[in-house]
Amino acid sequence: MLRLLILTISLSILSGCVSTKAPYTAKINKIRTQKLPKVEKQLAAAHFDPGANMYIRIFKKESVLEAWLRDRKTGKYQLYKAYPICTYSGKLGPKMAQGDHQSPEGFYSITEGMLWPGSQYHLAMNIGYPNEYDEFHSRTGDYIMIHGGCKSEGCYAMTNRVIEEVYLLAEQSMLSGASSVPVHIFPFRMNHLNMVKYMDSPWTPFWLNLKQGYDLFERTYVPPTVAVRNGRYIFMDYYNGGGV
Repeated sequence: MLRLLILTISLSILSGCVSTKAPYTAKINKIRTQKLPKVEKQLAAAHFDPGANMYIRIFKKESVLEAWLRDRKTGKYQLYKAYPICTYSGKLGPKMAQGDHQSPEGFYSITEGMLWPGSQYHLAMNIGYPNEYDEFHSRTGDYIMIHGGCKSEGCYAMTNRVIEEVYLLAEQSMLSGASSVPVHIFPFRMNHLNMVKYMDSPWTPFWLNLKQGYDLFERTYVPPTVAVRNGRYIFMDYYNGGGV
């Protein structure tokens, strides 16, 4: 309970996606009281532990956010639910600059302090843009969120009902010991058909780099550890001892 109190009173920054206008503490406590028992019941029915480690995949073209949860017995992740994204900004391709109204693509993560119950868009989770890769390539912008409200200025907007569930899954995952929730954002499902379809895009080299991480998860069902070297994403699969 102390961690929840610290989490909800630590917000002090205003932005397009967040607001510190009270009473956000009362709001998130009400959502927990009303929604969390239903979420825990659904988890039990799907044979997931409460607070299971969470992993998020987003596909722009398909407008889908996938919530994957770790199976305690196997250590691998299983798809829990696929949620429709209400809206996002821009087109296929990465975010380049502050104010370009483009939603990013790449490998991000949400830590406990990046949960924003005071968002003016109901609830929000800061994905951590710009990351090390973005900074290497001089990409600018800040406060890129997954949030409610179905309105986007560079964020991924869900309905309020959906963001409540996704937010609680992420929060419970970290309260149960996970250091973060990985968020991997792709332009589309990176299968052979789509890669051929978009092979003439100027973003193909970037997407081929993203596909390395996508393929590694598809093989192992464990989110790869992601780093940046010489302006490229690199991936390590500690579960099977390999990397790309």
